[in-house]
Amino acid sequence: MKKLVLLFIAIASVAFVSAQTTWTNDPAHSRLGFKVKHLTVSEINGYFSDFTVSVTTSKADYSDAKITLTAKIASVNTGVEARDNHLKTADFFDAEKFPTLTFESTSFTKVLSKLKIKGAPEKAILNGNLTLHGVTKPVMLTVTYYGTISNPMNQQTTAGFHISGTLKRSDFGIGTKFPEAVVGDEITIIADAEFSPKK
Repeated sequence: MKKLVLLFIAIASVAFVSAQTTWTNDPAHSRLGFKVKHLTVSEINGYFSDFTVSVTTSKADYSDAKITLTAKIASVNTGVEARDNHLKTADFFDAEKFPTLTFESTSFTKVLSKLKIKGAPEKAILNGNLTLHGVTKPVMLTVTYYGTISNPMNQQTTAGFHISGTLKRSDFGIGTKFPEAVVGDEITIIADAEFSPKK
């Protein structure tokens, strides 16, 4: 009987592991963006062009999702070369000393909407630890899930998400020489990504 129980546990463990799927983002259809106030009267938009995201989950609703992100700081792009070069210096990101930013999730919680609208996108709260400029801080993001389809271009299963949230650059020691009247302290994160199971 004991051997039978152990065999059942072993089979169940294998089944659980095999049910886990790792999804990775499609770089051509993913964007890790941000915006920040400039001189209190306008907003500057930018993004990191070189980043990867991995999502490991065994549930269809992603409730057990483990998410990791890595972005290369030197890939920052605001559309103005001189500004991008300045952002890479020790005045801001210090890309030479801190070449990457990373994010690791700690929880992924579905938000139940009081308004049950057919076809409306699902939302979730994503909590995790962001490491930026040598500092690690907890952040909370809002995730909108747009659904999963079979991509007609490559026949791959594809899921789409929109991620948003805010953080303070002062929490990470970025741009400490510049007051909020010049560069806003609050940074808005705006990201979109398409994911497919890793082959």
